[in-house]
Amino acid sequence: MLMPSTLARIPHRELPLTRRDMLIRGGGGFGALALSYLLGKDRIQASTPARPDAAPHHAPRAKSVIFLFMEGGPSHIDLFDPKPLLNQLAGQQLPSDFGTVITAMGEYGAPLMACKRSWKQHGEAGTWVSDWLPHTAQCVDDIAVIRSCWADGLNHSNGVCQMNTGSILGGRPSLGAWVSYGLGAENENLPAFVVLEDDPGKVVNGPRNWGPGFMPATYQGTPILPDQEPIRNLSPPKSVDPSRQRTKLALLNELNLHHLETRREQTELDARIRSYELAFRMQAAAPEAVDLDRETEETRRLYGMDQPETESFGRMCLLARRLVERGLRFVQLYHGSGSKWDAHSGLEKNHAALCRGMDQPVAGLLRDLKRRGLLDQTLVVWGGEFGRTPMSEKGDGRDHNPYGFTMWMAGGGIRGGQNIGATDELGLRAVENRLHVHDLHATILHLLGLDHMQLTYFHKGRPERPTLNEGHPCRTLWE
Repeated sequence: MLMPSTLARIPHRELPLTRRDMLIRGGGGFGALALSYLLGKDRIQASTPARPDAAPHHAPRAKSVIFLFMEGGPSHIDLFDPKPLLNQLAGQQLPSDFGTVITAMGEYGAPLMACKRSWKQHGEAGTWVSDWLPHTAQCVDDIAVIRSCWADGLNHSNGVCQMNTGSILGGRPSLGAWVSYGLGAENENLPAFVVLEDDPGKVVNGPRNWGPGFMPATYQGTPILPDQEPIRNLSPPKSVDPSRQRTKLALLNELNLHHLETRREQTELDARIRSYELAFRMQAAAPEAVDLDRETEETRRLYGMDQPETESFGRMCLLARRLVERGLRFVQLYHGSGSKWDAHSGLEKNHAALCRGMDQPVAGLLRDLKRRGLLDQTLVVWGGEFGRTPMSEKGDGRDHNPYGFTMWMAGGGIRGGQNIGATDELGLRAVENRLHVHDLHATILHLLGLDHMQLTYFHKGRPERPTLNEGHPCRTLWE
């Protein structure tokens, strides 16, 4: 056995590096170079939702967004964009000067179909709204109706994908993920980005619509449910006190961090660790945030929660108000999950039922936000992935129309009581002040204080931006 004094005289020799060791150490060095580069750039490029240095590029007009997504494509020419000529030409072919029109179902030569709605002008601006939306019609002085939207997706999958991510192809971050990345969470005890579906699990493309794409998984949306227990398994068993729960989480966190050490490229694990920490904090904050029993009966009636046809979406809209009231950045509500607004046939019956279930809750949301002083800081966006054609399909329906459709915005610095843009005299194509999906996204980001061209995430050595380097904010909405 060697004595300590003998060991001290033995010269120390480093074992030669294996190829794997060399790659690991070299890769770590390159990572440090990348980090130093990011930290030397704009603060927003190196920030995460948990970082206090996430900041807007300019003074924001809005703090939060509530996106009311009508999945399936509501018919703009039966809701917000009246076309008298359509009724005059009903039963005839589309005039030849409109050229060739490609639609999703391709029912060529179908005759034009009249709109059976009655229309009235409302508010100081005289905004036209059909009789399907009597409650929304009373709020038009707070609403800016955009009649000249257009998109690239002919079908639901690519249309919904583009309205959420900016691209008809999957794999890019959702708009809510970009907002989370750019601004972080204002309330550390709740997620920054929340999603509610009126029929959970049925939205086209599923979680891809609120996913992080190539960004770390921590920026993805958090789904909650529109029922009596919005967040499952939120409360620990009565036998587990907070101290014990904290100890269990600490041990789990230690094991996860040890596992993460050699798997830094797997952002899903980092997101899972963050989610455990957030879940622990939510056990204190979230039950109060989603407890609708704290609301008065008058408020519940305002949202239509006393009627079976409006109870479900009314609950979702009231949850949205409670969440933005507590600092959430982005809340997305899906109405008609499973493309229920997709009226290829039976448009009258389809839209009548959907409007009846959506109209009062949406109007209630606008009124409630306004009376609480929250509308000025909350941007409310309404619309679907596209509109519907003036030509008929199957005799009593309308096909997909991405060439021209209507969306509206309210609050968040928007000047209400105005109508922006126009479609042609049959409502087929946007022709005046056309706003592409990229323009809409650039506008939403601008109102939150984010410049869509400065909001950058480096992916595979390339600077990626939320609108694919396209689009411009529509300043007419607030100027």
